[in-house]
Amino acid sequence: MRRGGAALVLGLILISSMLSNIDFEQESYSELEENDTLFSNSDVTITYSNGPSSGQSVTGMYTVSFTLGGTATVSSILVEISDGTTWTTVTNLTSSPWLTYLDSTSYSNGTYNLRATAYDSTNQEDVVQISDSFTIDNQVPEITIFTVLNPVTGSGDSANDRAWFDIDATGTLEFRWGVNDDDLLRASLVNVPGPSTPPNDGPGSISYGWDWASGNMQEGTWNPRITVYDNSGLTATETIFIGIDRTGPSLGTITVGDGSGWYDTSTVTISGLITSANDGQGSGVDYAEISTDGLTWSSTTSDSFDLTLPEGTNSVSVRAVDKIGNVGPDTQLSIQIDTTNPEEIGWTVEQITTDRIGTVPIEFSAFDSTSGIDAVASFIEYGFDSNGVGQTPDLSGSWQPISSPGLSGVVAQSSWSTKSRQYLMLRAHVVDLAGNSITTSPASYQILPSLDLYWNTSETNLDRLIVKPGEKTGNVTITSLLETSESYGGSVTIQLESAPADRTSSVSWTVLETRNLNSGSLTDSAELLIWNYTVPDSGQFDLRLVIDPNNVIDEFDESNNKNHMVVTGATISSIIDAPSFAPSIMLILITSFAISFIINRPRD
Repeated sequence: MRRGGAALVLGLILISSMLSNIDFEQESYSELEENDTLFSNSDVTITYSNGPSSGQSVTGMYTVSFTLGGTATVSSILVEISDGTTWTTVTNLTSSPWLTYLDSTSYSNGTYNLRATAYDSTNQEDVVQISDSFTIDNQVPEITIFTVLNPVTGSGDSANDRAWFDIDATGTLEFRWGVNDDDLLRASLVNVPGPSTPPNDGPGSISYGWDWASGNMQEGTWNPRITVYDNSGLTATETIFIGIDRTGPSLGTITVGDGSGWYDTSTVTISGLITSANDGQGSGVDYAEISTDGLTWSSTTSDSFDLTLPEGTNSVSVRAVDKIGNVGPDTQLSIQIDTTNPEEIGWTVEQITTDRIGTVPIEFSAFDSTSGIDAVASFIEYGFDSNGVGQTPDLSGSWQPISSPGLSGVVAQSSWSTKSRQYLMLRAHVVDLAGNSITTSPASYQILPSLDLYWNTSETNLDRLIVKPGEKTGNVTITSLLETSESYGGSVTIQLESAPADRTSSVSWTVLETRNLNSGSLTDSAELLIWNYTVPDSGQFDLRLVIDPNNVIDEFDESNNKNHMVVTGATISSIIDAPSFAPSIMLILITSFAISFIINRPRD
């Protein structure tokens, strides 16, 4: 019994201590508000212990360090650079050592100043020191030539004009290069065919080329990239486009005539001889060959070819030859009857939000029960629209085809953040192997912002639901946890509002407190906020916490920006009479009598 009584006493002491702490925190907060109005004097001094001197020429990576004087505490130093027009942040130092690195190659040549702003956290004051003027004068290496010798065809200047080779797996590629630079150091070559890369050319002896034989020259395309380095830390790069091709092209679906297999004439036209040919990552299709007996072949560079055939079912062999002379496999053609248009199934599009960078996969499903869908002739178009309604995307002004043929591909944007609330409109042109086609009605998919601010409902609540009204007895504490779907660096406005629960439609919410979270408060995606509210009168009062009340921030879901609560102001008697509180009050009275009895009981 004595142990139980002692535990109860200890619990009452802890509760009393917590209430005292709450009063202390409120008192300290008031003192801080009063101190904000005081003037402060800082004795902090900033010296560029290693910084550009007046007129100094800076190249490459440059170290900037600071020496601080004075007795006050410096919590951060903001380092900025200016070309005389605007100040741009270099870095924000928050601890010793007070130094940073200035990459001069990130700035255009010219005259600059550095500005260091130290924040004196003791006196809450900024101390600013501007450096002498200096110049940035970088000489970037200039690559004058980068080539590969003896291609079968192509220059290598672009992906559409690759330098093609038919070398075997043990062949050699001869790369040559040249550069203009006053302090050349070395060059590296990457993205070459083979299981490894050539060694650096330099430093020291420089050959200005590589004879590269990896021993495993695989077929395919590569984009070898040379990087030239100099002693100033500056670089230059250039890319050449090459390919190795030892395999002939394959043929896709070939169209015979207008898509029918049987005709009332002996002459039919075979189409798609070039467009349906696929050389994969090879040199590309040069011409096609056609045979009716598998022995005698006729060649054509045209996409169509006229054939005179006997009656009956005819088998025609077709093959393609690439630009290096590789002959592809034979494709057998037969005649079929097909006059039915393809049928559409629907779109498969991922949800698009503004945090996406790059591509959005797009796919349209369709089928043709007779001849099938022509993947080469079919394609998808897209555009951007303000409301997702209409036959033409009004923001784009016209339909644009996606980069790849067929009914699947991607729509690419460097950043989708600029498309918030717009609609991606899509339509498909579907063609079957007989040439029958349909164009689908436009489909729209809204691009929503990725950012969403919301209250964590399990962590947002009142400490009391029923209190006696008044400034001394009606205080309640609201604990709220604001969360974001992603790191957010901007500022946020939050309001605590109240209104009588029995109000009419003409009664508006009253703003009790407005807080502005500074930029960077939600970079960790969460912020804990404590609010105080005093119940003024008896009765029920609605409380709500509102995020971004003026809808300044574009969010994924605006409907979760308000968190509603209810608090009741009641008299002492009504609190005691309330069924939900009676057991707790009775338990407190019984516990008090028990403690008193234990303390005053005489010892044996």
